[in-house]
This record gives sequence, C-alpha cells and structure tokens, in this order.
Amino acid sequence: MIEYSNEKKISAEELSRVFKLSGINRPVDDLDRLKTMIDNASIIWTAWDNKKLIGVARALTDFSYACYLSDLAVVEDHQKQGIGNTLVEKLHSQIGPDVSLLLLAAPSALNYYPKLHFENITTAFLKKRRS
Repeated sequence: MIEYSNEKKISAEELSRVFKLSGINRPVDDLDRLKTMIDNASIIWTAWDNKKLIGVARALTDFSYACYLSDLAVVEDHQKQGIGNTLVEKLHSQIGPDVSLLLLAAPSALNYYPKLHFENITTAFLKKRRS
C-alpha cells in the first residue's frame, strides 16, 4: 500500500534517486543544489512504498494566491498507478481552491497534465536559468 506524507523529511540522496528513476530532467548529481531545493520548498508531498521513497511533489507558494508546482516525479516502475495524480490532489487540497496551481511541463508530459484538470495556457513567460 502506498503511503502519502507531507511531514516526512527526505534527503538530497533520496530525491536524486527518485529523479533519476522517474526520468525527470533535474540536477541529480548536484546534491547541494537538491538539498537547497528541499530546504526552500513551501510544500513537499511524498509517496512511499514500504519505507522507500517513490514519488515527490515539490511546490513554492504564498498560500494565498499562487502555487508553483516545481517538481512532480514518480519512479518509472510505479508510474501509471495514479500516484502522481494523488500527490497533486493532496497538494491542491492543502493550498485550497482559492490558490492557483501552475507548472512548467516537459514536452513529454504535455498530454498528462490535462488529465489532472490542468488547463494549457499560452499567456506564460519564462526566463531560463543559467544551468
């Protein structure tokens, strides 16, 4: 049975493993950067199979107007089981219906997010990071 939590602490090594096994493009070998990503997140929801981390939803928010879902990753052998959907639902429930939830999708995920009731918009802009 999959257990979900927004209270369990995760390490940079655990996050790196999930990112590597999910196929998401993140700085998986930069553990200092991953630790900073964990430490500065407003919300982290995790999915566990027994005591093994298998999914993460990481977000930044003001808890009032907007929430940016910066990472949604589920290890490949647990994908297509509703785990990502449940992580997003739990995060959305935590921020409430008056807070917009937005994200940047990888091209490979463009067909996934509409299934989770995200609307594809053309009114967003991006300044890319250096690395």
